[in-house]
Amino acid sequence: MAFGRFDRRTSTSPEPLSGINVTPLVDVMLVLVVILILAAPVLAAALRVQLPQAQGTAPMAPPTPQQAIALEVDAQGRLWIDGQEMPEAALRERLAALGAAQPQAELQLRADAAVPYGRVVAVMGWAHAAGLARIGFVAEPAEAQGTR
Repeated sequence: MAFGRFDRRTSTSPEPLSGINVTPLVDVMLVLVVILILAAPVLAAALRVQLPQAQGTAPMAPPTPQQAIALEVDAQGRLWIDGQEMPEAALRERLAALGAAQPQAELQLRADAAVPYGRVVAVMGWAHAAGLARIGFVAEPAEAQGTR
Protein backbone atom coordinates (compact mmCIF):
# COMPACT_ATOMS: atom_id res chain seq x y z
CA MET A 1 0.00 0.00 0.00
CA ALA A 2 1.33 3.29 -1.02
CA PHE A 3 0.14 6.36 0.81
CA GLY A 4 2.34 8.88 -0.99
CA ARG A 5 4.37 9.36 -4.09
CA PHE A 6 8.09 9.66 -4.32
CA ASP A 7 9.28 12.52 -6.47
CA ARG A 8 11.36 10.95 -9.17
CA ARG A 9 13.51 13.27 -11.25
CA THR A 10 15.63 12.35 -14.15
CA SER A 11 18.80 13.83 -12.62
CA THR A 12 19.90 13.72 -9.02
CA SER A 13 21.93 17.01 -9.03
CA PRO A 14 20.29 20.24 -7.84
CA GLU A 15 19.61 23.07 -10.26
CA PRO A 16 22.44 25.60 -10.70
CA LEU A 17 22.10 29.00 -9.03
CA SER A 18 21.26 31.72 -11.47
CA GLY A 19 22.61 34.65 -9.35
CA ILE A 20 26.18 35.64 -8.41
CA ASN A 21 26.97 36.08 -4.73
CA VAL A 22 28.68 39.50 -4.55
CA THR A 23 29.04 39.68 -0.76
CA PRO A 24 32.67 38.42 -0.69
CA LEU A 25 33.57 40.82 -3.50
CA VAL A 26 32.06 43.77 -1.61
CA ASP A 27 33.90 42.74 1.57
CA VAL A 28 37.26 42.64 -0.19
CA MET A 29 36.65 45.97 -1.91
CA LEU A 30 35.71 47.66 1.38
CA VAL A 31 38.89 46.38 3.03
CA LEU A 32 40.96 47.73 0.13
CA VAL A 33 39.23 51.12 0.36
CA VAL A 34 39.97 51.34 4.08
CA ILE A 35 43.63 50.47 3.48
CA LEU A 36 43.84 53.13 0.78
CA ILE A 37 42.27 55.74 3.05
CA LEU A 38 44.70 54.97 5.85
CA ALA A 39 47.79 54.78 3.63
CA ALA A 40 47.16 57.92 1.54
CA PRO A 41 48.22 60.49 4.18
CA VAL A 42 51.37 58.54 4.99
CA LEU A 43 52.37 58.38 1.34
CA ALA A 44 51.62 62.05 0.76
CA ALA A 45 53.68 63.09 3.81
CA ALA A 46 56.67 61.09 2.62
CA LEU A 47 56.84 63.00 -0.65
CA ARG A 48 57.68 66.48 0.70
CA VAL A 49 60.16 67.48 3.36
CA GLN A 50 59.66 70.74 5.19
CA LEU A 51 62.33 71.51 7.70
CA PRO A 52 61.15 73.07 10.98
CA GLN A 53 61.66 76.75 11.69
CA ALA A 54 63.38 78.07 14.78
CA GLN A 55 60.33 79.98 16.02
CA GLY A 56 59.89 80.09 19.77
CA THR A 57 63.39 79.05 20.78
CA ALA A 58 64.65 80.75 23.89
CA PRO A 59 68.24 81.93 24.33
CA MET A 60 70.18 79.39 26.34
CA ALA A 61 72.66 80.07 29.09
CA PRO A 62 76.23 79.19 28.21
CA PRO A 63 76.85 75.56 29.13
CA THR A 64 78.96 74.63 32.09
CA PRO A 65 81.64 71.97 31.56
CA GLN A 66 79.70 69.44 33.67
CA GLN A 67 76.40 70.18 31.93
CA ALA A 68 77.25 70.15 28.22
CA ILE A 69 79.96 70.59 25.64
CA ALA A 70 79.44 73.29 23.01
CA LEU A 71 80.55 72.25 19.53
CA GLU A 72 80.34 74.86 16.78
CA VAL A 73 80.77 74.53 13.03
CA ASP A 74 81.31 77.87 11.32
CA ALA A 75 80.41 78.82 7.74
CA GLN A 76 83.81 77.67 6.45
CA GLY A 77 83.38 74.25 8.10
CA ARG A 78 85.94 74.83 10.85
CA LEU A 79 85.24 73.11 14.17
CA TRP A 80 85.23 74.90 17.51
CA ILE A 81 84.77 73.17 20.86
CA ASP A 82 84.21 75.31 23.95
CA GLY A 83 85.51 78.36 22.07
CA GLN A 84 88.75 76.78 20.81
CA GLU A 85 89.33 75.86 17.18
CA MET A 86 90.27 72.20 16.72
CA PRO A 87 91.28 70.08 13.78
CA GLU A 88 89.19 67.00 13.01
CA ALA A 89 91.66 64.49 14.51
CA ALA A 90 91.94 66.41 17.79
CA LEU A 91 88.15 66.79 17.95
CA ARG A 92 87.65 63.05 17.48
CA GLU A 93 90.12 62.34 20.29
CA ARG A 94 88.41 64.85 22.57
CA LEU A 95 84.98 63.36 21.84
CA ALA A 96 86.30 59.84 22.48
CA ALA A 97 87.77 60.93 25.82
CA LEU A 98 84.53 62.68 26.75
CA GLY A 99 82.49 59.62 25.74
CA ALA A 100 84.66 57.36 27.88
CA ALA A 101 84.58 59.68 30.89
CA GLN A 102 80.98 60.93 30.72
CA PRO A 103 78.78 58.91 28.34
CA GLN A 104 75.67 60.86 29.50
CA ALA A 105 77.20 64.26 28.66
CA GLU A 106 75.25 66.40 26.22
CA LEU A 107 76.82 67.76 23.07
CA GLN A 108 75.28 71.05 21.96
CA LEU A 109 75.81 71.38 18.23
CA ARG A 110 75.72 74.90 16.79
CA ALA A 111 76.08 74.83 13.02
CA ASP A 112 76.04 77.86 10.76
CA ALA A 113 73.19 78.00 8.26
CA ALA A 114 75.70 77.92 5.38
CA VAL A 115 77.29 74.65 6.53
CA PRO A 116 76.44 71.73 4.22
CA TYR A 117 74.23 69.07 5.75
CA GLY A 118 76.87 66.40 5.11
CA ARG A 119 79.36 68.18 7.35
CA VAL A 120 76.87 68.30 10.23
CA VAL A 121 76.06 64.60 9.77
CA ALA A 122 79.77 63.76 9.82
CA VAL A 123 80.23 65.59 13.14
CA MET A 124 77.18 63.79 14.57
CA GLY A 125 78.68 60.48 13.44
CA TRP A 126 81.93 61.21 15.23
CA ALA A 127 80.05 62.00 18.44
CA HIS A 128 77.93 58.88 18.16
CA ALA A 129 81.00 56.71 17.48
CA ALA A 130 82.61 58.21 20.60
CA GLY A 131 79.68 57.00 22.71
CA LEU A 132 77.80 60.29 23.05
CA ALA A 133 74.11 59.70 22.42
CA ARG A 134 72.75 63.05 23.66
CA ILE A 135 73.16 65.62 20.89
CA GLY A 136 71.24 68.88 21.03
CA PHE A 137 70.82 71.26 18.10
CA VAL A 138 71.00 74.91 19.10
CA ALA A 139 69.16 77.60 17.11
CA GLU A 140 68.60 81.28 17.61
CA PRO A 141 65.12 82.75 17.85
CA ALA A 142 63.76 83.87 14.48
CA GLU A 143 63.58 87.52 15.62
CA ALA A 144 67.22 87.64 16.71
CA GLN A 145 68.68 86.16 13.52
CA GLY A 146 68.69 89.50 11.69
CA THR A 147 70.39 91.40 14.54
CA ARG A 148 73.73 89.64 14.36
